[in-house]
Amino acid sequence: MTKPSLPDLLHAAVSAVGGTERPGQVAMAEAVAEAIDDSSHRLIQAGTGTGKSLGYLVPALAHGERVVVATATLALQRQLVERDLPRTVEALHPQLRRRPQFAMLKGRSNYLCLHRLHEGAPQDEEEGLFDQFEAATPTSKLGQDLLRLRDWADETETGDRDDLTPGVSDKAWAQISVSSRECLGATKCAYGAECFAEAARERAKLADVVVTNHALLAIDAIEGAPVLPQHEVLIVDEAHELVSRVTGVATGELTPGQVNRAVKRAAKLVDEKTADSLQTASETFERVMELALPGRLEEIPEDLGYALMALRDASRSVISAIGNTRDKSVHDEDAVRKQALAAVESVHGVAERITAGSEYDVVWYERHDRFGATLRVAPLSVSGLLREKLFADRSVVLTSATLKLGGDFNGVAASMGLSPEGVEGEDVPQWKGLDVGSPFDYPKQGILYVAKHLATPGREGTRGDMMDELAELIEAAGGRTLGLFSSMRGAKAAAEELRGRLDNPILLQGEETLGELIKAFATDPKTCLFGTLSLWQGVDVPGPSCQLVIMDRIPFPRPDDPLMSARQKAVEERGGNGFMSVAATHAALLMAQGAGRLVRATGDKGVVAVLDPRLATARYGSFLRATLPDFWYTTDRNQVRRSLAAIDTAAKAEDK
Repeated sequence: MTKPSLPDLLHAAVSAVGGTERPGQVAMAEAVAEAIDDSSHRLIQAGTGTGKSLGYLVPALAHGERVVVATATLALQRQLVERDLPRTVEALHPQLRRRPQFAMLKGRSNYLCLHRLHEGAPQDEEEGLFDQFEAATPTSKLGQDLLRLRDWADETETGDRDDLTPGVSDKAWAQISVSSRECLGATKCAYGAECFAEAARERAKLADVVVTNHALLAIDAIEGAPVLPQHEVLIVDEAHELVSRVTGVATGELTPGQVNRAVKRAAKLVDEKTADSLQTASETFERVMELALPGRLEEIPEDLGYALMALRDASRSVISAIGNTRDKSVHDEDAVRKQALAAVESVHGVAERITAGSEYDVVWYERHDRFGATLRVAPLSVSGLLREKLFADRSVVLTSATLKLGGDFNGVAASMGLSPEGVEGEDVPQWKGLDVGSPFDYPKQGILYVAKHLATPGREGTRGDMMDELAELIEAAGGRTLGLFSSMRGAKAAAEELRGRLDNPILLQGEETLGELIKAFATDPKTCLFGTLSLWQGVDVPGPSCQLVIMDRIPFPRPDDPLMSARQKAVEERGGNGFMSVAATHAALLMAQGAGRLVRATGDKGVVAVLDPRLATARYGSFLRATLPDFWYTTDRNQVRRSLAAIDTAAKAEDK
């Protein structure tokens, strides 16, 4: 039997979802197939509307060996497993003569733990066991959530938190889930045979396509113990997010509360002298943290160094003692022991990492009004880790709508440990970049307007001229505005000011769940939605409800951001341009994602308005503009107001 051709397979898959093939999608599928066949790597930029999911799924399914697809957002994971993969598998079955299996795999804490559900949370928790809630406050939100979780456990087939609708608070979920460190293991757990997390792993072992997330991919790479099944091909969707997700997984933190919980959990399992040493170290650390001021610690202060060494040594003694003692009087001893070990090992790991003082780590204090001080440690760069762990033994395809920054792929490639495209050498992963474009006619569908006449935004204070501009633009557009602000404080200030000046309803992130806000925004064209960074990627509102996207300023990282400033300094010490490599690249990614909210379908029209004159006047402005969709560009405020009014009039005529 002859092998089915890729064009035939793609045609069948696209027809099954009611779509039409696009040149960019075909080019993408061919590039993915080529990378798989010759075990090489690809960076593929595929604009909104390309149909990139099918562009990589079809060649992946045709390949026949196991493929892992990792993505950043829950929405895309669900879309792949619930919609794209089932349809594609059915469409390809007649030609492939097989039905490839697929499965979703997440970290253990995403699944309900039957042991924790039935045996209860550790005794030192302030709130934990179900009977406490039933007896005391079954009417409280937390109590109701826990009772609902117990009922759900009897009916769910997956135990996956994301299958629970409506969801529950993080606090409630923590009562019935465990981390991988806290897990007893299937062979030691009385509920091992029914374990939801283990069942998900078993399904993944049998699947041809495993859909996971960037965080689990990072854990698999960093911790050495494989979480994902063996695979020949890795496809990373929303790849522009990968570096920040891997950095997040590789970041450690210590707080006095965390250390205190570890002390309480360990105290019942070790002798008094060993417990006292950890308690004393905990108290010393807490005193140091009370005086902690936010900012980077280029050198570890002497008092903090002593406190961390004491924590490291005391926690090491506790870990050893827990492993050597048994106490049958402790209820559910194995679970209590495992949870105590996990808590103390976490403290020991971070304390040891910071005292070791690697030049490749950045250490800093953060202070929160409500939670107090936190000590954090993060890698200066994850590029070496990604080069070594990601690209060594498999073919990797990285794809996103935003991978070319300033016109080429080399910036994103460097952040992932790759040399510039075309560079040859031993141990240098070979890769090719491909921009398959977009089906949208950006110059005809959108305008990029930079408010060049406004004052340059400062770090503090209200921008009166910006508020006037914002109000005029929204009035011209008849509402229909997504306002993307570089800080929550800026979003709140704008919402407060404009609610007093305009008749348009203004929704604000945080005042309702994101899903409800987006639904309300999409339903009423007169409505505006204001928010901050987490909105920049989560909004998909095609049609007339979103015809004006406003960015209040270029979203450079804060100058006092410890990790970003350390990375910038490191580039400069190597003779590079730290500002362009770190700050401008960070801003370019966010702006491209923000501008991508405007045109989501072939009939969409509108304006992206940047209320920061530096995009037009600064030397780095051309780099940032080159990263954005190829909209028609202007700084003429009157032209933009006329265009918005015309778009609004046309939209109203269509509504009638």
